[in-house]
Amino acid sequence: MEFASPTGQTGNEPRGPRRLRKKILLLAVLPLLAALLLIALAVRFQALELAKQERALVESAYLASKEAELRHHVEMAMNMIAPVYDTGRDDAEAKAEAIRILNQFDYDRGDGYFFAYDYSGRCLVLPHQPELVGQNLWEIRDRDGRPVVQALVAKARQGQGYFRYVWNKPSVRQVAPKLGYVIGLQRWGWMVGTGIYLDDVQATLDQLDQQGSANIAKTMGWIAGIALLALALVGGSALALNLSEYRAADAQLHLMARQVVQSQENERAHLSRELHDSTSQTLVSIKLLMDSAIGQIGRENRALPPTLVQARARIDEALTEVRDISHRLRPVVLDTLGLPSALRHLGEEFAEHAQLAFFMRQHGQADELPEEIKTMLFRVTQEALTNIDKHAEASRVDLRLIFRSGGVRLTVADDGTGFDVAAIGADPRRGIGLRNMRERVESVGGVFKVHSRPGSTRVISQLPADALRRFTAPSPAHPAHPGPHAHPARR
Repeated sequence: MEFASPTGQTGNEPRGPRRLRKKILLLAVLPLLAALLLIALAVRFQALELAKQERALVESAYLASKEAELRHHVEMAMNMIAPVYDTGRDDAEAKAEAIRILNQFDYDRGDGYFFAYDYSGRCLVLPHQPELVGQNLWEIRDRDGRPVVQALVAKARQGQGYFRYVWNKPSVRQVAPKLGYVIGLQRWGWMVGTGIYLDDVQATLDQLDQQGSANIAKTMGWIAGIALLALALVGGSALALNLSEYRAADAQLHLMARQVVQSQENERAHLSRELHDSTSQTLVSIKLLMDSAIGQIGRENRALPPTLVQARARIDEALTEVRDISHRLRPVVLDTLGLPSALRHLGEEFAEHAQLAFFMRQHGQADELPEEIKTMLFRVTQEALTNIDKHAEASRVDLRLIFRSGGVRLTVADDGTGFDVAAIGADPRRGIGLRNMRERVESVGGVFKVHSRPGSTRVISQLPADALRRFTAPSPAHPAHPGPHAHPARR
Protein backbone atom coordinates (compact mmCIF):
# COMPACT_ATOMS: atom_id res chain seq x y z
CA MET A 1 0.00 0.00 0.00
CA GLU A 2 1.25 3.45 -0.86
CA PHE A 3 0.89 6.39 1.53
CA ALA A 4 0.72 10.01 0.48
CA SER A 5 3.67 12.14 1.45
CA PRO A 6 3.32 15.63 2.93
CA THR A 7 4.07 17.07 -0.48
CA GLY A 8 1.22 15.18 -2.03
CA GLN A 9 3.45 12.53 -3.69
CA THR A 10 3.04 8.81 -3.11
CA GLY A 11 5.49 6.61 -1.23
CA ASN A 12 7.35 5.86 -4.49
CA GLU A 13 10.82 7.28 -4.90
CA PRO A 14 10.62 10.87 -6.22
CA ARG A 15 11.92 11.74 -9.65
CA GLY A 16 14.68 13.97 -8.32
CA PRO A 17 16.59 11.20 -6.51
CA ARG A 18 16.11 8.83 -9.45
CA ARG A 19 17.61 11.35 -11.85
CA LEU A 20 20.43 12.09 -9.42
CA ARG A 21 21.17 8.38 -9.11
CA LYS A 22 21.37 8.03 -12.88
CA LYS A 23 23.74 10.98 -13.12
CA ILE A 24 25.96 9.51 -10.41
CA LEU A 25 26.03 6.16 -12.18
CA LEU A 26 26.89 7.86 -15.46
CA LEU A 27 29.63 9.87 -13.78
CA ALA A 28 31.07 6.61 -12.45
CA VAL A 29 30.71 4.59 -15.64
CA LEU A 30 31.83 7.10 -18.27
CA PRO A 31 35.26 7.94 -16.76
CA LEU A 32 35.88 4.24 -16.18
CA LEU A 33 35.03 3.41 -19.79
CA ALA A 34 37.11 6.32 -21.06
CA ALA A 35 40.12 5.21 -19.01
CA LEU A 36 39.83 1.60 -20.15
CA LEU A 37 39.40 2.68 -23.74
CA LEU A 38 42.45 4.89 -23.63
CA ILE A 39 44.47 2.10 -22.02
CA ALA A 40 43.31 -0.35 -24.67
CA LEU A 41 44.14 2.08 -27.48
CA ALA A 42 47.57 2.80 -26.03
CA VAL A 43 48.35 -0.89 -25.57
CA ARG A 44 47.12 -1.74 -29.06
CA PHE A 45 49.08 1.11 -30.62
CA GLN A 46 52.29 0.10 -28.88
CA ALA A 47 51.78 -3.56 -29.75
CA LEU A 48 51.17 -2.74 -33.40
CA GLU A 49 54.22 -0.50 -33.54
CA LEU A 50 56.39 -3.19 -31.98
CA ALA A 51 55.02 -5.79 -34.39
CA LYS A 52 55.72 -3.49 -37.35
CA GLN A 53 59.26 -2.84 -36.17
CA GLU A 54 59.90 -6.54 -35.62
CA ARG A 55 58.52 -7.38 -39.05
CA ALA A 56 60.61 -4.65 -40.68
CA LEU A 57 63.77 -5.85 -38.95
CA VAL A 58 63.17 -9.48 -39.89
CA GLU A 59 62.29 -8.59 -43.47
CA SER A 60 65.31 -6.32 -43.77
CA ALA A 61 67.61 -9.01 -42.42
CA TYR A 62 66.15 -11.67 -44.71
CA LEU A 63 66.34 -9.45 -47.79
CA ALA A 64 69.90 -8.39 -46.97
CA SER A 65 70.96 -12.02 -46.76
CA LYS A 66 69.10 -12.83 -49.99
CA GLU A 67 70.71 -9.88 -51.79
CA ALA A 68 74.17 -10.96 -50.63
CA GLU A 69 73.46 -14.51 -51.78
CA LEU A 70 72.29 -13.24 -55.17
CA ARG A 71 75.39 -11.13 -55.65
CA HIS A 72 77.55 -14.14 -54.78
CA HIS A 73 75.77 -16.36 -57.34
CA VAL A 74 75.92 -13.77 -60.11
CA GLU A 75 79.59 -13.03 -59.44
CA MET A 76 80.29 -16.77 -59.64
CA ALA A 77 78.45 -16.98 -62.97
CA MET A 78 80.32 -13.96 -64.31
CA ASN A 79 83.61 -15.57 -63.28
CA MET A 80 82.60 -18.68 -65.22
CA ILE A 81 81.96 -16.80 -68.47
CA ALA A 82 84.72 -14.24 -67.94
CA PRO A 83 87.29 -16.27 -69.92
CA VAL A 84 84.98 -16.02 -72.93
CA TYR A 85 83.79 -12.43 -72.49
CA ASP A 86 87.17 -10.96 -71.53
CA THR A 87 88.77 -12.15 -74.77
CA GLY A 88 86.98 -9.28 -76.49
CA ARG A 89 85.32 -11.61 -78.95
CA ASP A 90 81.79 -10.68 -80.09
CA ASP A 91 81.22 -13.48 -82.55
CA ALA A 92 78.36 -15.99 -82.39
CA GLU A 93 80.64 -18.81 -81.30
CA ALA A 94 81.78 -16.93 -78.17
CA LYS A 95 78.19 -16.04 -77.27
CA ALA A 96 77.07 -19.64 -77.79
CA GLU A 97 79.80 -20.82 -75.39
CA ALA A 98 78.62 -18.35 -72.75
CA ILE A 99 75.03 -19.57 -73.19
CA ARG A 100 76.19 -23.18 -72.79
CA ILE A 101 77.99 -22.37 -69.54
CA LEU A 102 74.99 -20.53 -68.06
CA ASN A 103 72.61 -23.36 -68.99
CA GLN A 104 74.72 -25.93 -67.14
CA PHE A 105 74.77 -24.15 -63.79
CA ASP A 106 71.95 -24.27 -61.22
CA TYR A 107 71.54 -24.36 -57.42
CA ASP A 108 68.92 -24.55 -54.63
CA ARG A 109 67.54 -27.93 -55.81
CA GLY A 110 66.83 -26.59 -59.27
CA ASP A 111 64.91 -23.48 -58.18
CA GLY A 112 68.06 -21.40 -58.62
CA TYR A 113 69.17 -20.93 -62.21
CA PHE A 114 70.64 -18.25 -64.45
CA PHE A 115 68.79 -16.42 -67.20
CA ALA A 116 70.00 -14.12 -69.97
CA TYR A 117 68.26 -11.75 -72.40
CA ASP A 118 69.54 -9.33 -74.95
CA TYR A 119 68.56 -5.71 -74.53
CA SER A 120 65.73 -6.07 -77.07
CA GLY A 121 63.99 -8.63 -74.81
CA ARG A 122 64.90 -11.82 -76.71
CA CYS A 123 65.35 -14.76 -74.34
CA LEU A 124 68.81 -16.36 -74.55
CA VAL A 125 68.99 -18.59 -71.43
CA LEU A 126 66.05 -19.97 -69.44
CA PRO A 127 66.85 -23.56 -68.39
CA HIS A 128 63.48 -24.55 -66.95
CA GLN A 129 61.44 -23.08 -69.80
CA PRO A 130 63.46 -23.90 -72.91
CA GLU A 131 60.41 -23.39 -75.11
CA LEU A 132 60.72 -19.64 -74.50
CA VAL A 133 64.36 -19.44 -75.63
CA GLY A 134 64.67 -17.42 -78.80
CA GLN A 135 61.35 -15.63 -78.27
CA ASN A 136 61.03 -11.91 -77.61
CA LEU A 137 59.55 -11.53 -74.12
CA TRP A 138 59.79 -7.74 -73.92
CA GLU A 139 56.04 -7.34 -73.20
CA ILE A 140 55.72 -10.23 -70.73
CA ARG A 141 54.28 -9.23 -67.36
CA ASP A 142 53.93 -11.01 -64.07
CA ARG A 143 50.73 -11.69 -62.13
CA ASP A 144 50.66 -8.16 -60.73
CA GLY A 145 51.11 -6.52 -64.13
CA ARG A 146 54.78 -5.58 -63.77
CA PRO A 147 56.84 -5.64 -67.01
CA VAL A 148 59.51 -8.08 -65.81
CA VAL A 149 61.90 -8.18 -68.76
CA GLN A 150 61.70 -4.42 -69.34
CA ALA A 151 62.52 -3.71 -65.70
CA LEU A 152 65.43 -6.18 -65.60
CA VAL A 153 66.89 -4.84 -68.84
CA ALA A 154 66.67 -1.30 -67.44
CA LYS A 155 68.66 -2.40 -64.38
CA ALA A 156 71.23 -4.10 -66.61
CA ARG A 157 71.67 -0.99 -68.75
CA GLN A 158 72.52 0.86 -65.52
CA GLY A 159 75.15 -1.77 -64.79
CA GLN A 160 73.39 -3.87 -62.18
CA GLY A 161 70.35 -3.87 -59.91
CA TYR A 162 67.65 -5.72 -58.00
CA PHE A 163 63.99 -6.16 -58.96
CA ARG A 164 61.10 -7.91 -57.17
CA TYR A 165 58.46 -9.68 -59.22
CA VAL A 166 56.35 -12.85 -59.39
CA TRP A 167 57.55 -15.82 -61.45
CA ASN A 168 56.98 -19.54 -61.88
CA LYS A 169 58.78 -21.70 -59.27
CA PRO A 170 59.96 -24.97 -60.91
CA SER A 171 59.87 -27.21 -57.80
CA VAL A 172 56.20 -26.51 -57.02
CA ARG A 173 55.03 -25.47 -60.51
CA GLN A 174 53.34 -22.39 -59.07
CA VAL A 175 54.08 -18.70 -59.18
CA ALA A 176 55.85 -17.19 -56.16
CA PRO A 177 57.42 -13.83 -55.24
CA LYS A 178 60.99 -13.56 -56.44
CA LEU A 179 63.95 -11.20 -56.02
CA GLY A 180 66.11 -10.91 -59.12
CA TYR A 181 69.60 -9.51 -59.52
CA VAL A 182 71.10 -8.74 -62.93
CA ILE A 183 74.36 -7.47 -64.41
CA GLY A 184 74.70 -5.93 -67.84
CA LEU A 185 77.26 -7.12 -70.43
CA GLN A 186 77.30 -3.82 -72.27
CA ARG A 187 79.52 -4.90 -75.15
CA TRP A 188 77.23 -7.81 -76.07
CA GLY A 189 74.05 -5.98 -75.09
CA TRP A 190 73.12 -8.77 -72.67
CA MET A 191 71.38 -8.88 -69.32
CA VAL A 192 72.55 -11.83 -67.18
CA GLY A 193 71.11 -12.59 -63.77
CA THR A 194 69.47 -14.97 -61.36
CA GLY A 195 66.76 -14.80 -58.72
CA ILE A 196 65.80 -16.21 -55.34
CA TYR A 197 62.21 -17.04 -54.46
CA LEU A 198 60.87 -15.22 -51.41
CA ASP A 199 57.96 -17.45 -50.45
CA ASP A 200 59.88 -18.70 -47.40
CA VAL A 201 60.44 -15.08 -46.35
CA GLN A 202 56.76 -14.34 -46.80
CA ALA A 203 55.84 -17.43 -44.78
CA THR A 204 58.08 -16.30 -41.93
CA LEU A 205 56.63 -12.79 -42.02
CA ASP A 206 53.08 -14.16 -42.09
CA GLN A 207 53.86 -16.29 -39.06
CA LEU A 208 55.18 -13.24 -37.24
CA ASP A 209 52.03 -11.31 -38.16
CA GLN A 210 49.83 -14.12 -36.87
CA GLN A 211 51.73 -14.32 -33.61
CA GLY A 212 51.57 -10.55 -33.16
CA SER A 213 47.83 -10.47 -33.93
CA ALA A 214 47.23 -13.32 -31.50
CA ASN A 215 49.13 -11.54 -28.75
CA ILE A 216 47.28 -8.29 -29.38
CA ALA A 217 43.93 -10.09 -29.44
CA LYS A 218 44.76 -11.83 -26.17
CA THR A 219 45.70 -8.53 -24.50
CA MET A 220 42.57 -6.84 -25.86
CA GLY A 221 40.55 -9.77 -24.56
CA TRP A 222 41.88 -9.28 -21.05
CA ILE A 223 41.15 -5.56 -21.19
CA ALA A 224 37.69 -6.22 -22.58
CA GLY A 225 37.02 -8.75 -19.81
CA ILE A 226 38.02 -6.22 -17.17
CA ALA A 227 35.84 -3.58 -18.82
CA LEU A 228 32.85 -5.91 -18.97
CA LEU A 229 33.25 -6.88 -15.34
CA ALA A 230 33.48 -3.23 -14.31
CA LEU A 231 30.44 -2.34 -16.36
CA ALA A 232 28.49 -5.22 -14.88
CA LEU A 233 29.34 -4.10 -11.36
CA VAL A 234 28.95 -0.34 -11.83
CA GLY A 235 26.42 0.19 -14.59
CA GLY A 236 24.25 -2.90 -14.62
CA SER A 237 21.45 -1.44 -12.56
CA ALA A 238 21.39 1.80 -14.57
CA LEU A 239 21.21 -0.08 -17.84
CA ALA A 240 18.34 -2.19 -16.56
CA LEU A 241 16.40 0.92 -15.56
CA ASN A 242 17.05 2.74 -18.82
CA LEU A 243 16.30 -0.20 -21.08
CA SER A 244 12.58 -0.21 -20.51
CA GLU A 245 12.39 3.56 -20.93
CA TYR A 246 14.37 3.40 -24.15
CA ARG A 247 12.12 0.70 -25.58
CA ALA A 248 9.03 2.68 -24.68
CA ALA A 249 10.42 5.84 -26.27
CA ASP A 250 11.50 3.97 -29.39
CA ALA A 251 8.09 2.38 -29.76
CA GLN A 252 6.46 5.78 -29.27
CA LEU A 253 8.67 7.33 -31.95
CA HIS A 254 7.79 4.59 -34.42
CA LEU A 255 4.13 4.99 -33.59
CA MET A 256 4.31 8.75 -34.07
CA ALA A 257 6.11 8.31 -37.38
CA ARG A 258 3.43 5.89 -38.57
CA GLN A 259 0.72 8.26 -37.44
CA VAL A 260 2.34 11.16 -39.31
CA VAL A 261 2.57 9.07 -42.49
CA GLN A 262 -0.98 7.82 -42.05
CA SER A 263 -2.28 11.36 -41.50
CA GLN A 264 -0.54 12.41 -44.70
CA GLU A 265 -2.17 9.58 -46.60
CA ASN A 266 -5.56 10.40 -45.09
CA GLU A 267 -5.14 14.01 -46.16
CA ARG A 268 -4.15 12.88 -49.64
CA ALA A 269 -7.23 10.69 -49.83
CA HIS A 270 -9.40 13.58 -48.60
CA LEU A 271 -7.96 15.94 -51.21
CA SER A 272 -8.40 13.27 -53.86
CA ARG A 273 -12.07 12.88 -52.95
CA GLU A 274 -12.59 16.62 -52.95
CA LEU A 275 -10.99 16.99 -56.36
CA HIS A 276 -13.01 14.11 -57.77
CA ASP A 277 -16.37 14.77 -56.17
CA SER A 278 -16.34 18.57 -56.24
CA THR A 279 -13.83 20.21 -58.57
CA SER A 280 -13.91 17.50 -61.21
CA GLN A 281 -17.73 17.38 -61.26
CA THR A 282 -17.91 21.17 -61.51
CA LEU A 283 -15.55 21.13 -64.49
CA VAL A 284 -17.63 18.38 -66.11
CA SER A 285 -20.77 20.49 -65.66
CA ILE A 286 -19.07 23.50 -67.22
CA LYS A 287 -17.90 21.32 -70.10
CA LEU A 288 -21.46 20.05 -70.72
CA LEU A 289 -22.85 23.60 -70.66
CA MET A 290 -20.24 24.75 -73.12
CA ASP A 291 -20.94 21.74 -75.36
CA SER A 292 -24.63 22.65 -75.26
CA ALA A 293 -23.87 26.27 -76.18
CA ILE A 294 -21.59 25.18 -78.99
CA GLY A 295 -24.28 22.83 -80.30
CA GLN A 296 -26.92 25.58 -80.19
CA ILE A 297 -24.66 27.97 -82.10
CA GLY A 298 -24.02 25.27 -84.65
CA ARG A 299 -27.76 24.66 -85.17
CA GLU A 300 -28.23 28.37 -85.80
CA ASN A 301 -25.53 28.16 -88.49
CA ARG A 302 -23.45 30.80 -86.79
CA ALA A 303 -19.65 30.79 -86.60
CA LEU A 304 -18.17 29.71 -83.30
CA PRO A 305 -16.27 32.46 -81.50
CA PRO A 306 -12.57 31.55 -81.27
CA THR A 307 -12.53 32.38 -77.57
CA LEU A 308 -15.29 29.85 -76.97
CA VAL A 309 -13.37 27.10 -78.78
CA GLN A 310 -10.23 28.00 -76.82
CA ALA A 311 -12.16 28.01 -73.53
CA ARG A 312 -13.61 24.58 -74.38
CA ALA A 313 -10.06 23.21 -74.95
CA ARG A 314 -8.82 24.76 -71.70
CA ILE A 315 -11.70 23.08 -69.84
CA ASP A 316 -10.55 19.70 -71.20
CA GLU A 317 -6.96 20.44 -70.12
CA ALA A 318 -8.07 21.49 -66.64
CA LEU A 319 -10.25 18.39 -66.27
CA THR A 320 -7.36 16.13 -67.33
CA GLU A 321 -4.97 17.88 -64.93
CA VAL A 322 -7.41 17.61 -62.02
CA ARG A 323 -7.92 13.91 -62.72
CA ASP A 324 -4.14 13.36 -62.89
CA ILE A 325 -3.61 15.14 -59.58
CA SER A 326 -6.42 13.12 -58.00
CA HIS A 327 -4.90 9.93 -59.39
CA ARG A 328 -1.46 10.73 -57.99
CA LEU A 329 -2.90 11.57 -54.59
CA ARG A 330 -4.63 8.18 -54.32
CA PRO A 331 -4.14 5.86 -57.33
CA VAL A 332 -7.08 3.70 -58.26
CA VAL A 333 -5.01 0.61 -59.08
CA LEU A 334 -3.55 0.49 -55.58
CA ASP A 335 -7.02 0.12 -54.07
CA THR A 336 -8.55 -2.07 -56.77
CA LEU A 337 -5.82 -4.23 -58.31
CA GLY A 338 -3.19 -4.34 -55.55
CA LEU A 339 0.44 -3.32 -55.17
CA PRO A 340 2.10 -5.15 -58.13
CA SER A 341 -0.35 -3.73 -60.67
CA ALA A 342 -0.10 -0.28 -59.12
CA LEU A 343 3.70 -0.33 -59.33
CA ARG A 344 3.64 -1.57 -62.91
CA HIS A 345 1.14 1.14 -63.89
CA LEU A 346 3.22 3.80 -62.11
CA GLY A 347 6.43 2.65 -63.81
CA GLU A 348 4.86 2.55 -67.28
CA GLU A 349 3.44 6.05 -66.85
CA PHE A 350 6.83 7.27 -65.67
CA ALA A 351 8.64 5.58 -68.57
CA GLU A 352 6.28 7.21 -71.07
CA HIS A 353 6.77 10.62 -69.48
CA ALA A 354 10.58 10.33 -69.08
CA GLN A 355 11.08 8.49 -72.40
CA LEU A 356 13.12 5.62 -71.04
CA ALA A 357 12.80 1.82 -70.76
CA PHE A 358 10.99 0.29 -67.78
CA PHE A 359 11.08 -3.35 -66.70
CA MET A 360 9.36 -4.93 -63.73
CA ARG A 361 9.91 -8.42 -62.34
CA GLN A 362 7.96 -10.08 -59.58
CA HIS A 363 9.15 -13.12 -57.62
CA GLY A 364 7.06 -15.19 -55.27
CA GLN A 365 3.36 -15.20 -54.54
CA ALA A 366 1.94 -11.70 -54.17
CA ASP A 367 0.32 -11.92 -50.74
CA GLU A 368 -2.24 -9.35 -49.65
CA LEU A 369 -0.33 -6.70 -47.74
CA PRO A 370 -1.57 -4.34 -45.03
CA GLU A 371 -2.76 -1.00 -46.34
CA GLU A 372 0.04 0.96 -44.66
CA ILE A 373 2.69 -1.31 -46.20
CA LYS A 374 1.21 -1.05 -49.70
CA THR A 375 0.98 2.71 -49.45
CA MET A 376 4.52 3.00 -48.11
CA LEU A 377 6.02 0.89 -50.92
CA PHE A 378 4.05 2.82 -53.53
CA ARG A 379 5.20 6.20 -52.17
CA VAL A 380 8.81 5.05 -51.97
CA THR A 381 8.62 3.98 -55.62
CA GLN A 382 7.08 7.35 -56.54
CA GLU A 383 9.88 9.22 -54.81
CA ALA A 384 12.58 7.00 -56.34
CA LEU A 385 11.20 7.52 -59.86
CA THR A 386 10.97 11.27 -59.24
CA ASN A 387 14.64 11.35 -58.23
CA ILE A 388 15.58 9.34 -61.33
CA ASP A 389 13.68 11.79 -63.53
CA LYS A 390 15.33 14.83 -61.92
CA HIS A 391 18.91 13.71 -61.41
CA ALA A 392 19.88 10.29 -62.84
CA GLU A 393 19.96 10.89 -66.62
CA ALA A 394 19.09 7.20 -66.94
CA SER A 395 17.95 5.25 -69.97
CA ARG A 396 16.55 2.23 -68.11
CA VAL A 397 14.72 1.53 -64.85
CA ASP A 398 14.35 -1.96 -63.34
CA LEU A 399 11.82 -2.59 -60.58
CA ARG A 400 11.89 -5.87 -58.70
CA LEU A 401 9.23 -6.94 -56.20
CA ILE A 402 10.05 -10.08 -54.19
CA PHE A 403 7.69 -11.91 -51.83
CA ARG A 404 9.32 -14.59 -49.68
CA SER A 405 8.89 -16.15 -46.23
CA GLY A 406 6.29 -13.66 -45.20
CA GLY A 407 8.46 -10.64 -46.06
CA VAL A 408 8.63 -8.34 -49.05
CA ARG A 409 11.56 -6.61 -50.79
CA LEU A 410 11.29 -3.78 -53.31
CA THR A 411 14.26 -2.69 -55.45
CA VAL A 412 14.27 0.27 -57.86
CA ALA A 413 17.42 0.33 -60.00
CA ASP A 414 18.58 2.63 -62.80
CA ASP A 415 21.62 2.96 -65.05
CA GLY A 416 22.13 6.67 -64.50
CA THR A 417 25.07 8.78 -63.40
CA GLY A 418 24.91 7.71 -59.75
CA PHE A 419 25.91 9.82 -56.75
CA ASP A 420 27.94 9.84 -53.54
CA VAL A 421 25.56 8.35 -50.95
CA ALA A 422 27.68 9.41 -47.97
CA ALA A 423 28.05 13.01 -49.19
CA ILE A 424 24.32 13.34 -49.86
CA GLY A 425 23.49 11.94 -46.42
CA ALA A 426 25.88 14.34 -44.69
CA ASP A 427 24.53 17.47 -46.40
CA PRO A 428 21.30 18.65 -44.71
CA ARG A 429 20.38 20.73 -47.74
CA ARG A 430 20.37 17.72 -50.08
CA GLY A 431 18.90 14.23 -50.09
CA ILE A 432 15.47 15.24 -48.78
CA GLY A 433 13.83 12.61 -50.97
CA LEU A 434 16.15 9.89 -49.67
CA ARG A 435 15.47 10.89 -46.08
CA ASN A 436 11.73 10.84 -46.72
CA MET A 437 11.95 7.35 -48.16
CA ARG A 438 14.11 6.14 -45.28
CA GLU A 439 11.71 7.56 -42.70
CA ARG A 440 8.72 5.95 -44.41
CA VAL A 441 10.35 2.52 -44.51
CA GLU A 442 11.75 2.64 -40.98
CA SER A 443 8.47 3.93 -39.57
CA VAL A 444 6.90 0.54 -40.32
CA GLY A 445 9.88 -1.48 -39.06
CA GLY A 446 11.58 -1.96 -42.42
CA VAL A 447 15.15 -1.55 -43.66
CA PHE A 448 16.09 1.04 -46.30
CA LYS A 449 19.36 0.89 -48.27
CA VAL A 450 20.87 2.86 -51.15
CA HIS A 451 23.80 1.64 -53.28
CA SER A 452 25.09 3.98 -55.98
CA ARG A 453 28.01 4.24 -58.36
CA PRO A 454 28.35 5.58 -61.91
CA GLY A 455 26.08 3.50 -64.12
CA SER A 456 24.10 1.82 -61.33
CA THR A 457 21.91 3.04 -58.47
CA ARG A 458 19.72 0.73 -56.38
CA VAL A 459 17.11 1.83 -53.83
CA ILE A 460 16.10 -1.12 -51.62
CA SER A 461 13.15 -1.29 -49.23
CA GLN A 462 12.86 -4.51 -47.25
CA LEU A 463 10.07 -5.50 -44.86
CA PRO A 464 10.77 -8.60 -42.75
CA ALA A 465 8.01 -10.91 -41.60
CA ASP A 466 7.95 -9.54 -38.06
CA ALA A 467 7.36 -6.01 -39.38
CA LEU A 468 4.37 -7.21 -41.43
CA ARG A 469 2.89 -8.99 -38.43
CA ARG A 470 2.50 -5.67 -36.63
CA PHE A 471 -0.27 -4.72 -39.02
CA THR A 472 -3.56 -6.38 -39.84
CA ALA A 473 -4.04 -6.85 -43.54
CA PRO A 474 -7.45 -5.56 -44.71
CA SER A 475 -9.89 -7.88 -46.38
CA PRO A 476 -9.75 -7.71 -50.18
CA ALA A 477 -13.50 -7.14 -50.26
CA HIS A 478 -13.28 -4.20 -47.83
CA PRO A 479 -10.22 -2.05 -48.49
CA ALA A 480 -9.22 0.23 -45.68
CA HIS A 481 -9.23 3.38 -47.79
CA PRO A 482 -11.71 3.15 -50.67
CA GLY A 483 -10.55 5.91 -52.97
CA PRO A 484 -12.72 8.16 -55.03
CA HIS A 485 -11.49 6.48 -58.21
CA ALA A 486 -13.81 3.54 -57.65
CA HIS A 487 -16.65 5.82 -58.69
CA PRO A 488 -17.97 4.98 -62.19
CA ALA A 489 -17.69 8.62 -63.23
CA ARG A 490 -13.92 8.49 -62.80
CA ARG A 491 -13.51 6.89 -66.20
